[in-house]
Amino acid sequence: MTLRELSRTVDRPLVVPLMGYPGVQLTKSSIKQNGFNWGLHFWTIYELVKKFEPDAIFFMMDLSVEANALGLPVRFPLHESPSVEYPLVKKLDDLNQFLSLDILKDGRVTAFIETMKLMKKTIDIPKGGYVIGPFTLAGLMLGANDIAIATLDDKELVFKVLEFCTTTIIHYAKALVEAGADIIAILEPTAVILSPAAFWEFSGQFVKEIIKEISVIPILHVCGGASNLLDKMVLTGAEGLSLDSLVDFPTAAQKIPEDVFLIGNIDPVRVMRNGSPEEVKRKTLELLEKMRPYSNFILSTGCDLPPETPLENIAAFMEAGKSYRR
Repeated sequence: MTLRELSRTVDRPLVVPLMGYPGVQLTKSSIKQNGFNWGLHFWTIYELVKKFEPDAIFFMMDLSVEANALGLPVRFPLHESPSVEYPLVKKLDDLNQFLSLDILKDGRVTAFIETMKLMKKTIDIPKGGYVIGPFTLAGLMLGANDIAIATLDDKELVFKVLEFCTTTIIHYAKALVEAGADIIAILEPTAVILSPAAFWEFSGQFVKEIIKEISVIPILHVCGGASNLLDKMVLTGAEGLSLDSLVDFPTAAQKIPEDVFLIGNIDPVRVMRNGSPEEVKRKTLELLEKMRPYSNFILSTGCDLPPETPLENIAAFMEAGKSYRR
């Protein structure tokens, strides 16, 4: 199934908030517990589906899964998303320590794959999984500042790390598809620092390789002001571009082909976490009305919602989205 085919199953824009983290409120659990326990993680996602009835659902967004499986040091706060503490690659030889690793044998990778298997068995709407983007994973291995500099003065190192990262991500993405994922979203937030030409050189062409290897709906997510990258993002072959609230969607819609969907982009913090249900509904309806002329639009949030997002705000978002008609 393609995103276009999926969009034709309803007479309104699809409504697919990125809402894994707030589900901890429903299961009285923590982000850390969900990240290690696939039974709990599945239960959290199941409760979200039961309560809000979205048109598709993703498991929790976690940019540390692949890095952790490679042995990078990761900090696991109880109620916040995990984060890589420091890089381990400074020169080309440092990459050798990772080459023989099979990340599918890692416990946390297994936890996410098993979560997807349970979602496949029990949830009857399209199910999505996340993988990290190649430039973002390379940035964790090299350090964000160091990789930015290396794109200018040590391209050989950057390309070798990117090739390794791409192979690693494909391995995990295929495992998620085999486990039951209908959608794979590639999370490439670090790439927003790149110019359009550098984006293609150091991210886009590698994302394209990943997309060629997966047999389900591919989505590319880039945070921040990514408007200048749209043309290059389209070239990756992604069927959907998931973008945050800094991107003006009506303007973006005029720059992309009709068969590529814009996914977003209600502000996850200022509106969804901090706003009232009335404000959430108003902002959601405003975006829907602005996007009325465009059939290649999926209503979502600009990124995964903070865990403390009020559940009544998610309900207001869903009600506004599912009651809207073109």
